[in-house]
Amino acid sequence: MMGLTVKAMPQLRFSLPSSVSNKGNCICRFSITVRSSTDTNITLTHSHTEIPTPKPKPKSPIKKRKRYRKLYPGETTGITEEMRFVAMRLHNAAVSPDQSDSDAWGASMEGFIAYLVDTHLIFATLQRIVDESDNVSYAYMRKTGLERSEGILKDLKWLEEQGNVIPNPSSPGITYAKYLESLAETSAPLFLSHFYNIYFSHIAAGQVIGKKVSEKLLEGKELEFYKWEGDVPELLKDVRDKLNQLSEHWSRDEKNRCLKETPKSFRFMGQIVLLLVS
Repeated sequence: MMGLTVKAMPQLRFSLPSSVSNKGNCICRFSITVRSSTDTNITLTHSHTEIPTPKPKPKSPIKKRKRYRKLYPGETTGITEEMRFVAMRLHNAAVSPDQSDSDAWGASMEGFIAYLVDTHLIFATLQRIVDESDNVSYAYMRKTGLERSEGILKDLKWLEEQGNVIPNPSSPGITYAKYLESLAETSAPLFLSHFYNIYFSHIAAGQVIGKKVSEKLLEGKELEFYKWEGDVPELLKDVRDKLNQLSEHWSRDEKNRCLKETPKSFRFMGQIVLLLVS
């Protein structure tokens, strides 16, 4: 029999049997050559091309929302505005909506003089601390034009000339003066909270007291305590601006403690005001 030569197909591509492992996701190729019925040459060629496994796309990082601290009322303006908000809350809590603004308190001359004596002690203490202290922060508060101690001394001298007895400072004034001295040595923010609130409250409410006393006890005489050289709102604004500038160097904790002193300053001054009706 004549020999037959069967040319193999260039390539046969088929799936691997289950017994042949196909790791790595490859493509396999095999070829078979038959030369005769008795001579069969099987050539096995195995080649493979790996199919790369697509890498998963990295997950985009979840952006955390930046949480901002809630601002205190008035914080964007300055520490004095923050103190004003605290003072307003105190005032609203202390005054009922139907409270009359009439002259409901009965000040006596003895009570008014005691009030002036203790108030003089407080203003003199403030002025002495800022004038004599080595603390740079206090130097900004010297010669503000709001100083009251000299004016009160003139009023007390005049009252004495009218035959009135001038007593020594009482417990409310002495206690408050000592507290101010201790704060001045330990914390400028706390001391300056009292410094500002004392002057602010005297300008805002102290003049009302002075007017009532003048009408009721002094036949309309205007005391030196309630006179200033210069424009009072401008003088107070200058102190406010300086204090706001100083507070820019304070931590939030120092500012918070400064705000907590505001109720204390009004409580101390309230005890001195009560001397009017003692």
